[in-house]
Amino acid sequence: MEEEADTGVSSRTERKALEKAKILQRERERKIFRLVGRVLKKPEADRSKEEAAVLLLHGETVEELCKRQVRTNVLKRKQEEVFDDADELKSKVRQLAVAVKQAKHLVVYTGAGISTAASIPDYRGPNGVWTQLQKGRTVSSSDLSKAEPTLTHMCVRMLHKEKLVQHVVSQNCDGLHLRSGLPRHALSELHGNMFIEVCTTCSPVREYVRLFDVTERTSLHRHGTCRRCSHCGSELRDTIVHFGERGTLEQPLNWKGAAEAAKMADVILCLGSSLKVLKKYACLWCMNRPASKRPKLYIVNLQWTPKDDLAKLKIHGKCDEVMSLLMEELNIQIPVYDRAEDPIFSLATPLRQEEVDSHTREVIAPLDGQEDFLPDSGEQAEEATAVQGGWFGRGYGKGRKKKKKAA
Repeated sequence: MEEEADTGVSSRTERKALEKAKILQRERERKIFRLVGRVLKKPEADRSKEEAAVLLLHGETVEELCKRQVRTNVLKRKQEEVFDDADELKSKVRQLAVAVKQAKHLVVYTGAGISTAASIPDYRGPNGVWTQLQKGRTVSSSDLSKAEPTLTHMCVRMLHKEKLVQHVVSQNCDGLHLRSGLPRHALSELHGNMFIEVCTTCSPVREYVRLFDVTERTSLHRHGTCRRCSHCGSELRDTIVHFGERGTLEQPLNWKGAAEAAKMADVILCLGSSLKVLKKYACLWCMNRPASKRPKLYIVNLQWTPKDDLAKLKIHGKCDEVMSLLMEELNIQIPVYDRAEDPIFSLATPLRQEEVDSHTREVIAPLDGQEDFLPDSGEQAEEATAVQGGWFGRGYGKGRKKKKKAA
């Protein structure tokens, strides 16, 4: 028994000694990395003989730090916004106009970049939501319901009306494509719509369009809005698909429409998207076909995208400016957004009396004479306060914590 006890103590002592040795080794490696890093930051001419000797002694560390610096520089270049000069921009837009005219089945993919003109932040731009969160900054903005369709939204709607665009696939949750007048059958909102809540207990799923942002109380894996279905009494849920979730709702996601459109497309126009998320949806890119039989890809974005090398043409310009030039080339007049014709007022379901105080978000106000379409949502707050911007950033921190724990 004494021998077994001695063996157990010895084993624990060895494990502790081994663990201590590993900790000390990691600390030595950190010190070497810090030392080599400081030396590398100096110009070669300013390094002492001792510092030069340090670099020679720790060649592997030097190589690793150089590789890291190269990766950092590449990442910085990818995050930079690039602008084509005026002449180059016009030349590229002329090429795009030819492609639009010749296309038999043109599909448009849109991202947050088409809504920045409506004061809705993008995600990966210099002031984007993910960019700010990665820097440890908070993200807040005025109520996103105040935003209205931009020039780009209206151009896309007009191109569809002129039968030059067959389908629009959007990553945006702001509902601005719908509000621009784009028919719902021609729209796939892959990540949901901030104005729509649904009852998934009813069959088929019952939809409620509201005149305010329904995502006030929702977040990653928590989609209940605290309002109830007027038919079955079940709690309603939002339609937002957060980062790390899989969207299963038929509408407004309309994955079927998106996949069918991509299958038939001969030209794909990407507007204001980094494509870092869209690239993962294989059904949108026809990558199972030979390169010569895939849709021709045209990209409008200020930053690098992972599809740039596959693009027929990459235009570095703001979406509104590019689309304005494109419509001029196509000789098509750009319609102006008219709130009186906003489809959301005719689609909206009024809140019931007991639901009047179920939210604090600002309601989209109709123009004078349209009050009959406005659901009675009670008195609004006298002052518009800063609020967490809808779905922005929700679940981002949770996702990062989970990754850290897994690591």
